[in-house]
Amino acid sequence: MNNRPKIVDLLKKQVKIMSYLDPKNDLTFKKVFGQHPNLCISLLNSMLPLPEGEFVESIEYLSTEMIPTLPLGKNSIVDVRCRDNRGRQFIVEMQMFWTDSFQYRVLFNASKAFVRQLGKGMEYKILQPVYSLNLVNERFINDEKRYYHHYGIVNIENTNEQIKGLELVFIELPKFKPVDVTQKKMTALWLRYLTEITDGTSEVSDDLKNNPEIMEALEIIQESAFTLDELEWYDKYWDMISTERSYIIDAEIK
Repeated sequence: MNNRPKIVDLLKKQVKIMSYLDPKNDLTFKKVFGQHPNLCISLLNSMLPLPEGEFVESIEYLSTEMIPTLPLGKNSIVDVRCRDNRGRQFIVEMQMFWTDSFQYRVLFNASKAFVRQLGKGMEYKILQPVYSLNLVNERFINDEKRYYHHYGIVNIENTNEQIKGLELVFIELPKFKPVDVTQKKMTALWLRYLTEITDGTSEVSDDLKNNPEIMEALEIIQESAFTLDELEWYDKYWDMISTERSYIIDAEIK
């Protein structure tokens, strides 16, 4: 009887199956979009309601800590904050679940970024728009078809009349289904990247792998690219999310 292990079995033991981490985790999200300007630019151009032809071409990262101008004001931290060569500011947030206070925090942070553009003696005409992009991993509006929600300052009687300055976008990730043929290609690819790749995913669609930007974003979240300390923090984040969700559920029950 031949007791030698089969060559296929040996190869399986030697070759480690490639697996990915969830890009929605705080650690991975900031690694992808907070450290790679080209990927952040691609995300912004695909998701934001920018005027036609006014693409984001280059960005510089800004501090994610929104420090108040006045003493005793409220500090806040955002996931990614940057400014492009036109002076427009962009805030990108990944939120794992929805709370009523989150929408006010988004408005607060965007307003703070808008106001802080002006120094003493500067004219209002130099103010540039602030865009806040918020990816939410939970349903929060009772409408199964609409997952993309764009808010601005508009005339109540005629919503075509708008005061430019603050643009808030909320995207309900669980509602996204890549079936709309009119949807921009990169919009669909980035949303698929955020919804199809989960913790431990090993098989990825060719549609994603064939796009250079998505492929780069996939390489960044390969589990093998992370240190043991980073993986420990990655797991701790999920523990914190689980605990916070439990608190919210308990509060709703009470």
